Amino acid sequence: MDNKQKIQDILNEVERTGDLDGEAVKAAEARQEQLAKPTGALGYLEDITVRMAGITGQVKNEVKRQAVAVFSADNGVCCEGVASAPQSVTYSQTINMPRRFTGVSSMAKYWGFDLLVVNMGVKMDIPEVLMTDDMLEEGRITTKIVNRRLAPGTADLAKEPAMTEEQLEEAFLTGVEAVKAFKDAGIQLFGIGEMGIGNTTTSACVLSALTGRSAEAVVGRGGGLTDEGLAKKIQIVGEAAAANAGLDPLTVIRNVGGFDIAAMTGAYVAAALCRIPVVIDGYISAVAALAAAKLAPKARNFMFASHKSREQGYVIAMEELGMRPMFDLGMRLGEGSGCPIAFKIMETACATMNLMATYDEGSIDADYLEQRKTGNFF
Repeated sequence: MDNKQKIQDILNEVERTGDLDGEAVKAAEARQEQLAKPTGALGYLEDITVRMAGITGQVKNEVKRQAVAVFSADNGVCCEGVASAPQSVTYSQTINMPRRFTGVSSMAKYWGFDLLVVNMGVKMDIPEVLMTDDMLEEGRITTKIVNRRLAPGTADLAKEPAMTEEQLEEAFLTGVEAVKAFKDAGIQLFGIGEMGIGNTTTSACVLSALTGRSAEAVVGRGGGLTDEGLAKKIQIVGEAAAANAGLDPLTVIRNVGGFDIAAMTGAYVAAALCRIPVVIDGYISAVAALAAAKLAPKARNFMFASHKSREQGYVIAMEELGMRPMFDLGMRLGEGSGCPIAFKIMETACATMNLMATYDEGSIDADYLEQRKTGNFF
């Protein structure tokens, strides 16, 4: 079976099996009504527990086995002057993740969750001693960098398609492979991040092409572009989006995306395939989530948004997904750094469902709540 058919079979399977468990959702909502609190008093935490029930089929859930997948790749469009940092930063940050020196990897060290770093196409050669071909080592997520390098970065999307069809398919399936490794390792909740200088440009191209929103609406300064660099970035995104408007998401990613975005898109789809809740990080992660949802709409059932990115296109991606982030800390790092914070919020939500007493269990008179429901507050 060729890769194109594999991908289509995965998309079909997600659409066939990707509904939430309706009975579990009803049971979770009923328990929330009986917990010793006014209905809705825990806000979004309650919504999390209900959707978790729909994903797992169980009212009470544990999400303590956590992981973040980071897909690293460079982008040929950087030669157009659309990035403020050199591409060597992609290399440095990628090799520093296993050493637990970066933002998300320091969180992984502190909280003790797994971090899967995958080299999709870093321009500089990573020493072989730091890499492995295996995502799992003795049933656990490897602590080395997984080598899935397709090329030393994509082509310049301003001049030609960013990648070949074969590269696109391999990248997408690498994302699927990563999630299947998480499932085999017993991961209960994971997030998706990226590392790649220039990927706010590729994300903006993909978002504009998929939504029809203008380049001005989706383009931000990334890591800190000058006015001249921002104008160039808007021009490139506008031209790329116009040339790809109305095309299917995978073709758009092939033409103007990145290896990281292609792999992330596959991972979001695979979260639904494997029925594991997945957390969206910031802008690039959200654009990949949107692409996945357009490919397989039921994949959205398994997604949770972490933080509100400072990139202006993030809001558009969330609107298209019909989602809202859990928190806003002014973050714009990437790497999946918002995911661990969301993990703790989701842990807290599950704890309230699992450990909080019902009115009967706590011997609490709930009659006053019935009066509130009828509007009789006095």
